[in-house]
Parts: sequence; C-alpha cells; structure tokens
Amino acid sequence: MSFGLFIPAVYGKNVNQHYTIGVEDEIKINILQPEQFETSSAVAPDGSISFPYIGRVHVKGLTLQQVQDKIEDQLADGYMKYPVVSVSLGESRSRKFFVYGEVVKPGSYPMGENITVLRAISMAGGFTEFGSSSKVKVLRPRGNSPGYNIIKVNIKSILDGQVEADIIINPGDMIVVSESIF
Repeated sequence: MSFGLFIPAVYGKNVNQHYTIGVEDEIKINILQPEQFETSSAVAPDGSISFPYIGRVHVKGLTLQQVQDKIEDQLADGYMKYPVVSVSLGESRSRKFFVYGEVVKPGSYPMGENITVLRAISMAGGFTEFGSSSKVKVLRPRGNSPGYNIIKVNIKSILDGQVEADIIINPGDMIVVSESIF
C-alpha cells in the first residue's frame, strides 16, 4: 500500500508520466517523510539501481510512478513508517538515435526534445565533403515487427524553406547520409 504523493518528473518542457525507465537513465529519488533524503542514480546494465536501506531495486521498464510505489513499499516493509517518496527523471540517457554515413561524427546521440533530422545531422558535425544533402534517409524501427520503415529526407529542400520536410526523430531512429555521386 502506497501512502506517497506523486510529484511529476520534469524533463524538458513536457512531462511524460508514461515514460519508462531504461538502462543509463538517471533518476532522482527524494524521501520527503519521515526524514528528508535525496539521491540520484544511473540505471545499471542489469536494469537496477542501488538505494540505501533496501539495496538493489529493479527499475528498467517501469514508469516513474511505479518506481516511486515500489520504493515506498520496500521502505515501508520494516525500514520506515509511512514513507513519502518522490521519483523524477534527471536525464534520459537510454533514448538514443543514430547518425551514420557521410557525417563528421557518426554514432549514437541522446534524445532531446523535438530533435529533427537537420538538428541531428548538425549534432553529428554536419556533412563530410562527400555527404549528399539530397540523399538522406531515416530508418525508423517498425513497431512489433522486424525491419525498418524508410523515410527519405531532402535536407537541401529544408534549407530552401520547406521546413515541414524536417521530420521529428524518434528514439531508435537511424539517420543515414549517403555519399554524393559526382
């Protein structure tokens, strides 16, 4: 039984109460009652965090509210009387996108809010001298089936004013910049 109150996580401008914790995410945990205590912890590769009094707590795949309830329940089980806990997202590190091909710094990048294809390529250092601004595609993982949906993006068109062509990136998307043919 949980006696805690929910203080929503603040990450960026919008609060997503349905955010599920992933490996490498940083979560902040505050015990508000009976005595105040604050800590933050990065989620380990096994999907758990270490928390005083109760040890390892598996949090991967849980929402912030579920983590809060779990910690409150475990603290109430012999450690504290009527604990009130607040759990918030410190930093999302498990949500990433990838940029490959003819960019200066190919690799994985952490998701931020409203990352578009153009911003993602900029984060990757821009095009190499061989990169083609008209041959960019986004490989978006299909929901529950293997493979990718392919979305072609013409960066030159975006720079020429067609801003609606600059799509928002989702976690797990791969942006591929192809080589220009001379």
